[in-house]
Amino acid sequence: MKTIGLIGGTSWNSTLEYYRILNETVKKKLGGSHSAKCILYSIDFEDIRESLNDEKWEDVAKILIDASKRIEKAGADFILICANTLHKIVDDIQENISIPILNIIEVTAEKIKEQGIKKVGLIGTRFTMKEDFYKKILEEKYSIEVVLPDKKDIETLHGIISDELCKGIVKQGSKERIKKIINNLTSRRAEGIILGCTELPLLIKQEDIDMPIFDTTRIHAISAVECALEN
Repeated sequence: MKTIGLIGGTSWNSTLEYYRILNETVKKKLGGSHSAKCILYSIDFEDIRESLNDEKWEDVAKILIDASKRIEKAGADFILICANTLHKIVDDIQENISIPILNIIEVTAEKIKEQGIKKVGLIGTRFTMKEDFYKKILEEKYSIEVVLPDKKDIETLHGIISDELCKGIVKQGSKERIKKIINNLTSRRAEGIILGCTELPLLIKQEDIDMPIFDTTRIHAISAVECALEN
């Protein structure tokens, strides 16, 4: 089994889910008392949050590059960045280490393609929805059309994620607001919904939505186990 490296704490609430899913998946695949071999570097999310609010991506990159180098030095075979938004600078990070980064956008796109879906709604942080790094990979590399919420809904989603979910706050009212946003995307012919923030699965489950949802936290973690167990 290869050793999985994780950059977590982004936020720690979703990192907990990564650790749980990794170990449950290894247990399911190997049985017995097996669990995942992993190295977790958990950053102080406040440092990231401040830099994101000021859109100082160079400062964010410095933090993540340092974390990646520490994980590599500790003996990981590959790395997961446990957040969708931070994949905006994944290429900058990859250039500074010699072990691969398992890209959350690409493994999610593979799952969408497997289901034959050609048009998806994308929800996440303001950065994930408004910047082109996520949409570009889906549309240009995988030929998956992306539908985004309107400006007001983007700000609503960002607020729920940053002010509630990243702090471990789960509100029924916020779930209903997100479900309405998803319904709006459905009316624009989205065939599935990407939960493009690793905190969103804390609030939105498949049973809440009458169409396929793509839980990026679960997809990323399970893909990591598959990579770790490859011969």
